[in-house]
Amino acid sequence: MSRAQPEPQGAVSELPQAGFDRIDEPVAFWARHRPAAPAVREGGRVRSYAEFAADIERAAAFLAERGVRPGDRILVVQENGLAAVAFLLAASRIGAWAVPLNARLAWPEIEAIRGHARPRVTLYTLGVSPDAEAHAARDGAAGAAGLEDLGVAYRMTERDVEPEAESGPERDRVAALLYTSGTTGAPKGVMLTQGNILFIAERTCRIRRLGPGDRIYCVLPTSHIFGLAAVFMGSLHDGGLIDLVPRFTPEETARALAEDGVTLFSGVPAIYAHLVALAAARGAPLAAPRLRYISVGGAPLDLALKREVEAMFGIPLYNGYGLTETSPTVSTTAIDDPRDDDSAGTLLADVEVRIVDRDGAALPTGEVGELWVRGGLVMKGYYRDPGRTAEVLTPEGWLKTGDLARLSKDGNLYIVGRLKELIIRSGFNVYPAEVEGAIAGHPDVALVAVVGRARDGNEDVVAFVQPRPGVTPNAEDLAAFAAARLAPYKRPSAFLIRDQLPVTAAGKILKHELKRELEAAGPMDPGGRA
Repeated sequence: MSRAQPEPQGAVSELPQAGFDRIDEPVAFWARHRPAAPAVREGGRVRSYAEFAADIERAAAFLAERGVRPGDRILVVQENGLAAVAFLLAASRIGAWAVPLNARLAWPEIEAIRGHARPRVTLYTLGVSPDAEAHAARDGAAGAAGLEDLGVAYRMTERDVEPEAESGPERDRVAALLYTSGTTGAPKGVMLTQGNILFIAERTCRIRRLGPGDRIYCVLPTSHIFGLAAVFMGSLHDGGLIDLVPRFTPEETARALAEDGVTLFSGVPAIYAHLVALAAARGAPLAAPRLRYISVGGAPLDLALKREVEAMFGIPLYNGYGLTETSPTVSTTAIDDPRDDDSAGTLLADVEVRIVDRDGAALPTGEVGELWVRGGLVMKGYYRDPGRTAEVLTPEGWLKTGDLARLSKDGNLYIVGRLKELIIRSGFNVYPAEVEGAIAGHPDVALVAVVGRARDGNEDVVAFVQPRPGVTPNAEDLAAFAAARLAPYKRPSAFLIRDQLPVTAAGKILKHELKRELEAAGPMDPGGRA
């Protein structure tokens, strides 16, 4: 790397040895120990830990006054801001379940989730989110009296709803109900407990060696598990300052990295691709004088992009793997062992994995199979869906991830692709992630997604490509580039160039939409023309 990393801030010795039982407790802890320390920042507004703790108490009182009970669901249509996180932690404070939803969902999507979650109240974050404001107006939501400074509107649920009865230790009770992003087209309500989220928060802050001197740029949605647990709670746990950013724009992110003293930054690959493209357009690397730790997750990382990002910032880009059902982080690369490959790193402490064949039998080290995970990070189950829960959770506590992976002899995890996305071409297994990684090395490619297309009893490999700004790659050049890097059976038979690939708010490519496009199209020639 071109410059040395600033010294990590280090963990704080006064944290309680027994840990926390609820996700709202770290704020109360820091409000007692460092009340004036900055906690969260929304635009030009900074709230100290004492002020943030008071905001949470006010939000909790607001909910309790409206009859919210332990086990009730609280739906929050949101983008990152003070109101969103205050009500998330207020729900925890009174034992309710937070159901955060990205405000950029379409209204029918919100209505479908609301019908499934059956919340007692729906809240909308105003000010930071034009989409939330529009949804609030459509829903007839009223302003929350006494909470005007938070910027929130609400509507009580009209029909009678019942709370979910829970007993046992607080860490075993549900804190958040997260609906998966729907990359498969079938969102599910993932029940994550207090302990699940704290499991990740406790470990990720140690991995990043985070402390009160750190400033974290939180642009990943806190309605998504990566932004919620690994970034927001993983920073709050050890007393950092969190910049809550409603939406990603390359220009504003570049300004913040250069001017605001940001020390930690996490993103999905698409975010880093935009930053690299901005630097290329400016003709100079982006400045980030205090940045000491950058990480990526949420989608497969192309090795070419990793190296571009590292060259620009002069520090390692730490990769990781996880999913909503594991709260999310299963593995990550370590500060003391940065990698020069596409490894998803080593397992978090107290996490077990198995690599198994289709019959659930363990495979030898180095072989590719389905990844199973066990530990305190695994979800409680899918809400109101015992059938799906039983499909993925074994009686012994193993979560069947549906991801194909291999584990190296030195304990590094490599994600190969999705079991359901596996392409079988002429009897050979084709892993889309491997093909995507090869094509992503082309200098004109910003994003790539590979899917299979059934044809004449076989499967074709089809690549969808989003170009970098200002360039227009052609299919023939891409085919030649792939041919030099992939075995014949792995090479795409068609390249489809698209100005934008469909992605979720968290940056995952919606492959089910691409597959639907293929199904609707007629036969294609090698140039990707229908």
